Amino acid sequence: MKLGEISVSYIEVIAKTMAKLECDVREIFGLYSITPAVIASPDARISIPKLLLLGHACIEKTGVPWLGLEMGRMTTATNLGMPGLIALTAGDLRQICTAIAHYEILNSFNVRGQSKFYLDQNEGTRDGILEFYSLNPYNEYNYFVVDSVLLGWLNVIEELVGSADAVKRVCFEFPPPSYADKYYQFFDCEVMFNQPANQLVIDAASLNLPCISSCQSLYRLLKREADSELASVQLGLSFTEKVSRSITPLLNVSTPTLDQVAEQLNIAPWTIRRNLINEGGSFQKVLNDTRCDLAISYVSSTHLSLGEIAYLLGFGSATAFQHAFKRWTGKAPGSYRR
Repeated sequence: MKLGEISVSYIEVIAKTMAKLECDVREIFGLYSITPAVIASPDARISIPKLLLLGHACIEKTGVPWLGLEMGRMTTATNLGMPGLIALTAGDLRQICTAIAHYEILNSFNVRGQSKFYLDQNEGTRDGILEFYSLNPYNEYNYFVVDSVLLGWLNVIEELVGSADAVKRVCFEFPPPSYADKYYQFFDCEVMFNQPANQLVIDAASLNLPCISSCQSLYRLLKREADSELASVQLGLSFTEKVSRSITPLLNVSTPTLDQVAEQLNIAPWTIRRNLINEGGSFQKVLNDTRCDLAISYVSSTHLSLGEIAYLLGFGSATAFQHAFKRWTGKAPGSYRR
């Protein structure tokens, strides 16, 4: 199972950032088979594990651990692909945020989840929440991703509505990293660490701010094309694959239940059972197969420890995960990784 992939438009952000830092990135790109032809291809994608390795290599070359923040500052609407183009033509900030989150899958896919935009109901503020999914556990390979995404969103929002006051707070799941002081230089708003989620909190009154480059006719055209592409992506998935994709973001710490998956898919549990039987499977089989496929991908394609992988797959301990992995593959995870 692929852990995810992202458009090479994201690689362009890395290239622009490295140029700004006066570092030649051609050697690093060569190691990962990223050529000018690949970067220019509208359909080219890079796997998430390769992206993490590439970002880490750039951080080591520059000696700048806050590289993700530098990338966020270099991000424009067009670097977000189709979601960014729709945002560029949207009518107001609410439509901008909706486009960024709703159409994200057309530019990037990660088994860990999908970004979302919603109104905060907890405190009655009706503030907008633009939320990036969790990448926990955090390490030197993925801090830069969250940094670049959240600051990139902020940069796009400020660019499209012409205001630096729309976002009132940025929240990070992880504790303050070694370069924590840099966040207060890059963000023009309150910065909070050790939060429940990675998100931008947008002032309720700012959600109606008009988009400077709004063009409703083009907005509707682009949205129509994006909706068609989304439908095509969904049609290409079997029901078993849809259930598997819903399971993966729920795996952290504990084993997801059929009821939880049904809630994610907005489908009755008995309907899920019936459809899976029609495809020759069951919920338990999809759960086991999903765990097995993810386990092999995490062990073979990432630098995560066995304890971290156990956490991501919902096992109670590394030992329980190792026993399951050996049952699935006939090898201990350490041996399989070597």
